[in-house]
Amino acid sequence: MSYLMKGLKCHGPVMCKVAGGLFKAPTLKNLFGISEQQFKISRASSQLSSEKANSYNYIIVGAGSAGCVLANRLTEDPQSTVLLLEAGPKDTLLGSKRLLWKIHMPAALTYNLCDQKYNWYYHTTAQRQMDNRVMYWPRGRVWGGSSSLNAMVYIRGHAEDYNRWSREGALGWDYEHCLPYFKKAQTHELGPDQYRGGNGPLHVSRGKTNHPLHQAFLEAAQQAGYPFTDDMNGYQQEGFGWMDMTIHQGQRWSTASAYLRPAISRPNFSVAEKTLVTKILFQGTKCIGVEYVKNGQRKKVFANKEVILSGGAINSPQLLMLSGIGNADDLKKLGIPVVCHLPGVGQNLQDHLEVYVQQKCTKPITLYSAQKPLNMVRIGLEWLWKFTGEGATAHLESGGFIRSEPGVPHPDIQFHFLPSQVIDHGRVASTMEAYQVHVGPMRSTSVGWIKLKSSDPNDHPIIEPNYLSTERDIWEFRQCVKLTREIFAQKAFEKFRGPEIQPGDHVQSDKEIDAFIRQKADSAYHPSCTCKMGQPSDSTAVVDPQTKVIGVENLRVVDASIMPSVVTGNLNAPTIMIAEKAADIIKGLPSLQEKNVPVYKPKTLETQR
Repeated sequence: MSYLMKGLKCHGPVMCKVAGGLFKAPTLKNLFGISEQQFKISRASSQLSSEKANSYNYIIVGAGSAGCVLANRLTEDPQSTVLLLEAGPKDTLLGSKRLLWKIHMPAALTYNLCDQKYNWYYHTTAQRQMDNRVMYWPRGRVWGGSSSLNAMVYIRGHAEDYNRWSREGALGWDYEHCLPYFKKAQTHELGPDQYRGGNGPLHVSRGKTNHPLHQAFLEAAQQAGYPFTDDMNGYQQEGFGWMDMTIHQGQRWSTASAYLRPAISRPNFSVAEKTLVTKILFQGTKCIGVEYVKNGQRKKVFANKEVILSGGAINSPQLLMLSGIGNADDLKKLGIPVVCHLPGVGQNLQDHLEVYVQQKCTKPITLYSAQKPLNMVRIGLEWLWKFTGEGATAHLESGGFIRSEPGVPHPDIQFHFLPSQVIDHGRVASTMEAYQVHVGPMRSTSVGWIKLKSSDPNDHPIIEPNYLSTERDIWEFRQCVKLTREIFAQKAFEKFRGPEIQPGDHVQSDKEIDAFIRQKADSAYHPSCTCKMGQPSDSTAVVDPQTKVIGVENLRVVDASIMPSVVTGNLNAPTIMIAEKAADIIKGLPSLQEKNVPVYKPKTLETQR
C-alpha cells in the first residue's frame, strides 16, 4: 500500500517513495539483457517484497476523533506498523493552520458545518413525528473528523452513564475503568486533580471572554434554585457553570492536532487522505485487509494483525454492511454476500435533539455586531496575527445539566448558552441583538437505525433516527422549554431581556409547545450506538467488551458507534476516551482503574432541584 500514494513511507525493501513514480530494480535489470529465468526469480522476490510493503500490522479506517488517537498510541511501539486511511482531505493547507482558518479558528466553526468539502453532509429520512422534516446531519470528513467541525465543547458525561454501560454488557467500561482514560488523554489548563489530567495530548481550556451575558445566565440559574458547579466534568455534573473546551492557545485542538501530527514523523506510521475504503477483505471469517479507492483507482492493502474501523456511528456500520456483516436478509436483498449474520449492525441508533430558546437583547453587547463584514475582517486579522480576540473562542462558554423532574437520579437535560442568535445551523445570518440557549433531553427513549440504500459505497445510507416517537420524549422537551423560560425570567436578565423570539409569547399551551418542538428541534450532532458493545450472547451486540466484532476474527470497531447507550452530554470527549482505552486493550495491557472516586448525588430525589 505504502508505495501507491504520494507522501507515504515504505516498509518494503524494493519500493521507493518517489513523487508520483515507482521504480522496480528487476525491471531495470531486464533492460540490460538479463536471462528470462533470472528475471522470473527476481520478479517473484519483488512480488513478495511488494506484498510486504503492501501489508501493515494494523489498518485504521477513519482519521477522526477515535482513529487519530489509535494511530498515535499504536505507533508508540516502534515494532508496530500502522496505516491510517481517511476519506477526506488534510486539515491544513500547505502545512499551515492559518491558511485553513475555517477549521482552526474557533469562532469560524459554522463555515465547515455547512461545507461539503470537509463534511459528509448527511440527511435523515423525513421524520414523521416532526412534521416530516428531513434533518441535516453534518459529520467530519477531514483529518480530525468531527473534532475538526464540532463546537469544541468538552463534556465527559455522567459517571452513571458508564456504570450503566457495564450493566448493559460492556463489562470493564464502568466509571472507575473509564475515568483514568479521560485523564490520560487530557491536559487541563487549570492543572491536574482527582478528575482532570495534567499531561495528555488533548489540551482543554475555559472561556476567556467573561461576557456579561454568560455571567447573567449563571446568575439566573442560581436565582432559579440550581447549584453552581465549578467542574461539570469532575465531582458534580449537576448544576450550571463554565464549560471546558478543546481550544489551545486560541486554536481548535482537534485529535489531528493532539494525536495525529505529533505521530506523523514516526517511521512505522503511514497516513493517506482522500482515500475511500469501500470494503473489508475476508478469508472466510478472518479479516485480512481492506479495499479502497484513491484517485479513481481501486486498490487493496493487507493487515497481518487487525483492521480497526473508526469511521463513526454512520460510516462504521455502513462499511460493515457493505462488507457482508449485518442482517443477512437485508444484505441478500442488495446482493451482498454474507460473511456474518450480525443483526445489531446499524440498529440502536441514538442521538440528542435540541431546540434553541431565543430572547431579544436590549443592549448592543451580543455577537451581532461581530458578524458585520468590517468587524469580521478585524476579528479575523487579529486571530491570524496572534490567535487571540473574539475569533479565539466558540463562545459556548457556559452551560449546565439539570434533572427534568423529581425521582430522576442524575441530570437528563443539558444547556449550552450563547450570547448570539443561530439560525438553521448557522447557514443563515443572525438578524438582531439576541441571546439563546441550546437545550435538549439527554437520554431519549426514541431509538432509530441505519441501513444501506444500495451496495454502492458512494451512496449515503438511509438514516432513520425515529425522533420524538415516544410520549416520554415529547414530555421531556416540553420541560426543556418551560424550565429554560423560567431561567430567562430571573432578575439577572432584567437589564438585557427583550421580547422572546423563539418560541415566542404566543406559544404557551402544551399543544403549542409540542408543535414548536416539531417545527424547530434539530440534531445536536451526537449520533451513536449503531455498533453496540455487549456480551456475545446478546443478539443485538456488534462488538464485545474488547471492541472485537462478534463472529469474525481480526476486526474491531472503536468509535462512538460502540457505545451501548448515549451518554449525558457531548460525544467528543467520550469518543477519545473510548479510543484511549481500546488502545491499551489492543496492546494487551491491563486496564487502568481508579476506585472509589467520589461522585455527587442529590440530597433528595423528592425535588427536581
